[in-house]
Amino acid sequence: MKEDIEQQERASLLALERATETDSLKEVRLHYLGKNGVISLLSEKMKTLSKEERPILGRHLHQWRTTFSQALETKEKLLNQRADSMAFEDLDSSLPGTSFPQGGLHPLTLLTDRVVQIFRRLGFSLAEGPDIDDEWHCFDALNTPAHHPARQEQDTFYLPDGRLLRTHTSTVQIRAMEEAVPPLRIIAPGSAYRRDEVDATHLAQFTQMEVLCVGEEITLADLKGTAEYFLRELLGPQTECRFRPHFFPFTEPSFEIDIRSPIISRKWLELAGCGMVDPAVFQAVNQRRGDSAYDPEYISGFAFGFGLERLLMILAQIPDIRMLLENDLRLLKQFSGEF
Repeated sequence: MKEDIEQQERASLLALERATETDSLKEVRLHYLGKNGVISLLSEKMKTLSKEERPILGRHLHQWRTTFSQALETKEKLLNQRADSMAFEDLDSSLPGTSFPQGGLHPLTLLTDRVVQIFRRLGFSLAEGPDIDDEWHCFDALNTPAHHPARQEQDTFYLPDGRLLRTHTSTVQIRAMEEAVPPLRIIAPGSAYRRDEVDATHLAQFTQMEVLCVGEEITLADLKGTAEYFLRELLGPQTECRFRPHFFPFTEPSFEIDIRSPIISRKWLELAGCGMVDPAVFQAVNQRRGDSAYDPEYISGFAFGFGLERLLMILAQIPDIRMLLENDLRLLKQFSGEF
């Protein structure tokens, strides 16, 4: 038995030395360490030995198994390293690598980030709200009468349960006032939905930016100064602004903002609507809150909003708003990193 173990031990090390491929090394492993391998068979024969021989030959067999396993592992690493080296022998390291094109942000996202940065410098915080809302937040709280055309099904997307896709992000202003007491300064960028015919200047889904500032002694001068500062930061210091009287249910007085800038056009362009928050809006918020935090006797505020797609079309001189949805790289690559 001792001679058999010593003979098989020498044979295993010799077979290990002669193995030059991973496949032949695998055969050597199975031959000696497999379930029916040499070492397992010799272990089975141990039960036939006497009590005196069994511990001596058992230690010898265990030592052989340990030594052979370590040598096998070392040889396997060596063969794998050799195979890796051979795989790169024919590689020409002077060849240029494979280039992977790097993506960029959509120009609408870039413009939104730029607008948010400007308002953050003025102390405005970002606010969000649900795209699916109810009539109270979308119309009633904003002093929009029941007969207003915007509340008709031909203008607004209604759901079977009576809720609707918000027609403006002014709903976020109402929700913000419900949750916080004045003073309050927020911006609310997000999607709005209207049943408009899709053409070169209209989409059924578009991005709107709403601005709200509420507090004590907020005046029309604050509105004018904030709007002009924002537009000149965005469009350049030579940008001119004018305010034309208009009507919105949720502001009084209300205005349209026109701009004229050397970098865009020498003509006046209508850009945004604005006004001082109507006291009826504050009263609706107070009723929902159950307090008088927004008492119009002491609290005032201004709001204005504009469409980001329309602003992007002006800045980038894009003739058709639908081009912003087509994901045409010939267009998108022109504006990556701008604004």
